Amino acid sequence: MTSSEQFTRHLGQLLIKTAAAIIRTKNSGMLNEHITRYHDRVDLKIDVEKLGKAYLDFKYHLGFRTDDKTKFDFNAICVNRIPGDENSIQGGNVRGLYWTYPDSTNHEEQRLEPVKESQYTELCPEFKDTYVEEVYNLVKKHFKIGRMRFLMKPPRTCLSWHRDPEKRLHIPIITNEGCKMVIEDISFHMPADGSAYITDNTKYHNFFNGSEIERVHLVSTIL
Repeated sequence: MTSSEQFTRHLGQLLIKTAAAIIRTKNSGMLNEHITRYHDRVDLKIDVEKLGKAYLDFKYHLGFRTDDKTKFDFNAICVNRIPGDENSIQGGNVRGLYWTYPDSTNHEEQRLEPVKESQYTELCPEFKDTYVEEVYNLVKKHFKIGRMRFLMKPPRTCLSWHRDPEKRLHIPIITNEGCKMVIEDISFHMPADGSAYITDNTKYHNFFNGSEIERVHLVSTIL
């Protein structure tokens, strides 16, 4: 068999495997779509309007948590926690461990301490019997997750260039074309279309909101 024939055969086998995977996900009621080498779309059929109304209600009643109240780049509402442990949704546990290049030395530095992601198995009581609980259970049905948080990015702000220990699952709620995620050399927008998006946050990345409104995603750690 020539090298050309071997390549054609290998390509055919790959296409068959890909088609089979798509059929399996369709039969399970969830379609996965590979968009770039750093993110995929998952058709979870979320009612974004309903989830957005729930977010605004909890934003008003609960407010945001952050690891550093002197900074305004990170704003979270924690959806789950370590059972009975209020400290698991405070301080550094709200943002979580990450690595970054802080200055011109180009030396990577660790920020904050590791989070016990696998122990975040209890829904915070405020979300009991709400649509947020429905979404939480739906995500857990398809993925093994750690923390789940509403994350709000204020207008005209961005994060540091950093990497995380795990991938993330994003459900966009309030967003627009001025909101972009950049992973390594790839930039993309995640629309609020009822889908979820898996992003490879183990690579160096950033998120910026270049618009004039808040950007809000429901974000889960994928284990």
